[in-house]
Amino acid sequence: MLVDTHCHLDGKNCKDGADDALGRARAAGVGAFVAIGVGSLGAAREVLALSRRHRDVSCTVGVHPHDAATLTDALYDELARLASEDVVVGIGEIGLDYHYDHSPRDAQAAAFRRFIALAREVKKPIVVHTRSAPTDTLDVLSAEGARDVGGVIHCFSEDRDFARRALDLGFDVSFSGIVTFKNATSIHEVASFLPDDRILVETDSPYLAPVPKRGKPNEPAYIVHTARRVAELRGATFEHIERITTENAVRRFGPMLDVRSRSGQS
Repeated sequence: MLVDTHCHLDGKNCKDGADDALGRARAAGVGAFVAIGVGSLGAAREVLALSRRHRDVSCTVGVHPHDAATLTDALYDELARLASEDVVVGIGEIGLDYHYDHSPRDAQAAAFRRFIALAREVKKPIVVHTRSAPTDTLDVLSAEGARDVGGVIHCFSEDRDFARRALDLGFDVSFSGIVTFKNATSIHEVASFLPDDRILVETDSPYLAPVPKRGKPNEPAYIVHTARRVAELRGATFEHIERITTENAVRRFGPMLDVRSRSGQS
């Protein structure tokens, strides 16, 4: 099976309904899902409820860097409470986004640090969003002791040097549909050189649909196209990538993901 380690299944992002999207993905050979609970407290609660309803779904909670300016003590306290739930397997997505700068950079950095501290407190990995902020992202991860919990650089879009530093900090690299794009040469290079035990795959649905689904809203079923492209770049079989990325997802997100993926849908 495959594991979609990063998908947005709340109602705002999954227009056709999470249950239908999950059904199509299962039929395509996807055996487990990590639903990302960001965007609002409502979205976090929604994916938490989804995870309780479906045994093959786990989730994360956090505040996206776009929304960092909205972080209040009350919101943080509630997300910290949710983070202790057993179906919550990570904190995120959190990080820095200097491409859009929807929140001031100091607010992004403050939220990033605060949620790394929460991850260390609850002993769960972090899911990192980074865009146009490679040096600052790595510096915050290093300074805040993120190595203690490790995590995932999601939707990888950086270069080989960034990947090496991320590996040194104890992070895995997750490839989205971007790896199928013809002009994503630096990402192709990273996908070809990473060790087997540090690779994950994701959709980041509904964003970044892979070739040959470009122009459509992305969904977890499409992760098979990303996995096939990673296999091609590594000179490996699809079955090999399927196996190692699932093993890596279970190792990264813990026994709960393993138990839930093997249990099947509710």
